[in-house]
Amino acid sequence: MPLLLGPFVRCRFSATLLVLWLAFAGFTCTGGSEHAATATLPAAFSDLLPHFLVEPEDEYIVKNKPVTLTCRSTPATQIYFKCNGEWVHQDDHLIERTVDPATALPVMQVTIDITRQQVEKIFGLDEYWCQCVAWSTTGTQKSQKAYIRIAYLRKNFEEEPQGKEVALDQEVLLRCHPPEGVPQAEVEWQRNEDVIDPASDPNFFITTDHNLVIKKARLADTGNYTCVAKNIVARRKSTSATVLVYVNGGWSTWTTWSSCSAVCGRGWQKRSRSCTNPTPLNGGTSCEGQNVQKSACVATCPVDGGWSEWSKWSACGADCSMWRSRECTQPSPGTGGKDCQGLDLQSLNCTSEQCPQTVSGAEDVALYVGMVAVALCLTLLLIVVVLVYRRKKEGLDADVADSSILTTGFQPMGIKPSKPENSHLLTIQPDLTTTTTSYQGTLRSRHDATGKFSMTNGPLLDPLPNGSHTLHNGKLNPDPSEFVSRLSTQTYFKTLPRDVANTSYGTFNFLGGRLTIPNTGISLLIPPEAIPRGKIYEIYLTVQRKEDLRLPLAGCQTLLSPVVSCGPPGVVLSRPVILSMDHCFDACLDNWAVRLKKQNYEGVWEDVLLMGEELVSEPYYCQLEAETCRLFSEQLGTFSLVGESLHMGAAKRLRLVLFSDAYCSTLEYNIRVYCMDDTQDVFKEVMQMERQLGGRLIDEPHVLLFKDSYHNLRLSIHDMPQAHWRSKLLAGYQEIPFYHIWNGSQRYLHCTFTLERLSLSTCELTCQLCVWQVEGEGQSFSLDFNIAKDTRAVDSEFLLMDSNATALAGPSAFQIPYLIRQKICSSLDAPCPNGADWRMLAQRLKLERHMSFFASKASPTSVILDLWEAQHFHSGNINQLATVMADIGKQEAMIFLVSDGEC
Repeated sequence: MPLLLGPFVRCRFSATLLVLWLAFAGFTCTGGSEHAATATLPAAFSDLLPHFLVEPEDEYIVKNKPVTLTCRSTPATQIYFKCNGEWVHQDDHLIERTVDPATALPVMQVTIDITRQQVEKIFGLDEYWCQCVAWSTTGTQKSQKAYIRIAYLRKNFEEEPQGKEVALDQEVLLRCHPPEGVPQAEVEWQRNEDVIDPASDPNFFITTDHNLVIKKARLADTGNYTCVAKNIVARRKSTSATVLVYVNGGWSTWTTWSSCSAVCGRGWQKRSRSCTNPTPLNGGTSCEGQNVQKSACVATCPVDGGWSEWSKWSACGADCSMWRSRECTQPSPGTGGKDCQGLDLQSLNCTSEQCPQTVSGAEDVALYVGMVAVALCLTLLLIVVVLVYRRKKEGLDADVADSSILTTGFQPMGIKPSKPENSHLLTIQPDLTTTTTSYQGTLRSRHDATGKFSMTNGPLLDPLPNGSHTLHNGKLNPDPSEFVSRLSTQTYFKTLPRDVANTSYGTFNFLGGRLTIPNTGISLLIPPEAIPRGKIYEIYLTVQRKEDLRLPLAGCQTLLSPVVSCGPPGVVLSRPVILSMDHCFDACLDNWAVRLKKQNYEGVWEDVLLMGEELVSEPYYCQLEAETCRLFSEQLGTFSLVGESLHMGAAKRLRLVLFSDAYCSTLEYNIRVYCMDDTQDVFKEVMQMERQLGGRLIDEPHVLLFKDSYHNLRLSIHDMPQAHWRSKLLAGYQEIPFYHIWNGSQRYLHCTFTLERLSLSTCELTCQLCVWQVEGEGQSFSLDFNIAKDTRAVDSEFLLMDSNATALAGPSAFQIPYLIRQKICSSLDAPCPNGADWRMLAQRLKLERHMSFFASKASPTSVILDLWEAQHFHSGNINQLATVMADIGKQEAMIFLVSDGEC
């Protein structure tokens, strides 16, 4: 043990002698007060051996940063470090003395620093280690050895993962041997740059030797896999290995046999199947075998009917005629044969001798002639009265030009005296009472005296016949069939459906208005000033049936909304209109690539917008809500939403609706389960069809998420009371193919469950309807109803939920009065230093995501109010909007709170 008797003189003693000497002689090695390594213990603790509170731990040197070793002991007179068998110089020790407050024992702590150069001196010969030795008056104690190593991580992997192509549900093994390193590298796996966590996805398993196992390959497991090794020094990535999961094709079930090709005698019939269960994907093999089967058949020949013999003549009757008959029974017509040609009954006049009565006299003939003459006179009189009445009625609709409609917005305006305290707010108030106002005359531009529309772009409608319209309190009520027939004669509109129930239309000027198709969730808001002043447009809104207009869908694309047309497409708009329509996806753009498609004049569908990447400079912009899409458009036309799933987490919303027959008089009972897109227009079509069939809605509609997993939808009915009911379905479940649902272009997808009750007196039915794509991940719905009590057909209340007018023009189409709207816009459009402008209005209405779009418009406040009107037409509370305005600090909000009596 080296001791410093002076600054540079060392003395060596054995450890035992040194302790005795220090204890009895009181010798203290000197070398500066902060480096004194010895201390004199009180007599009470002189018989205790030192024990370590902190021992040096293994350390790694990262790059050139030294490591610090710490040793703490009590009670101790001195502590020294020994590294690789040699004592560390006293000057390299940093000593700190304290007293343990609990035991009053002295505590000594010593630290030293180890540099990379010290370790490299013996690198390769042995591992570099250090331990500390503590002394007390009783004896010594040695700590554990702490090993100091230089940390590193090689660049190259010893084994990297290799790409593979595997079949669906096959096990996949990806090997990885990380680079050599100290400390040993930890390994994690990534798929497409995302870390794989076996705890959250049990389909993955990482072995102890760092290999990745995919237990059952799924389509979602296709991707680039990377092995990542890391320790305290560095992080290394292997080259990516591409795993491609392919699906081998499988045959669908055979279709039913076709009818025999021959009408009579021997022929052929065929049936087919398709390689869609599943469809081959990612290079998977196609189905083996034939997709068409033929079979010989024999068609029963048709039998033409033949007459039997005539019966005998009947006796001569009172009308001096006799009869005979024959029947088409030799043979009877069968299997499509022709019926007998000719009469099956003959009559013949009798001779005067055989006739039992004589003919009526001349006075009877005169009576009959008089009665006919009176009937003809009455008919002529009735015709004259009808013609006179119709002419008087037409006279009420004389062509009277009234330009006041362009300034009042089809509504009377009331002027109230200003109040002194709010003279700048309540200067002119619109009269919003229910007074009925009628306008008669031609709706034309004030600057156009030719009687035609003054429009410049695109094919438009011809002038209205007779040039007259009548408005009642802002509601438009023309003849639906007349409008649709006239609309379909235009060149561009010949392809539009002649469906009056799904079409709305009206005539509008600069004050705007609204078109709505009831019970479909589809509406068109025409904001004020959207139509240039001096112009009057006749605008229509219609929803296309899927079988009438099919969109070209490629790959995994699916239809997410109805196909909606508004027009005419060539009208000139000063501001965007807002088209609202339902959609049927989970509204998470992380799962979808959703595109807005528009049909051009040639009938070709074009992508005009990608959701989430809207540009304010484009003529289209979308506000996506949970179940509705609101499209800002500066052009009218035909639109639809088409989506493509980005991964298997994407899901469509389906609506399951159950129907049965309203009347059941037999043992058999049918339950029809419809599977449709969760949009109101499709639900309306199914309800209308079932009402025509006499169907009965037996449960509330249910919403189901249908995932892009390529699994078909399976349905089954369970838990029926076996003592009263049984199912006539041979299989355990029914199945709707995945692509029939995912494509979204097929209507009325449903399956029928035929049940049989064992007695006609059984009326109560309880069961469970199960719906699933993958085993263990479905939904179950309980059914409990009486098939005899409620025998009503489809309740009409489902078809009359939206009883508002289909077309509203002028102020009646909006909740915010026109003059108040102008004051709000002028107040909020100008930027305010404290932010109390249109930006705060957007934030309070939770529309801050569209700030850049609003800022690009000449009046941002007006566009925000347009969107509010579109969202809250049926359920909006104008006082809530007033509260928002009051929070912003604008006095215009007080206008909304004026009572109806004051207005």
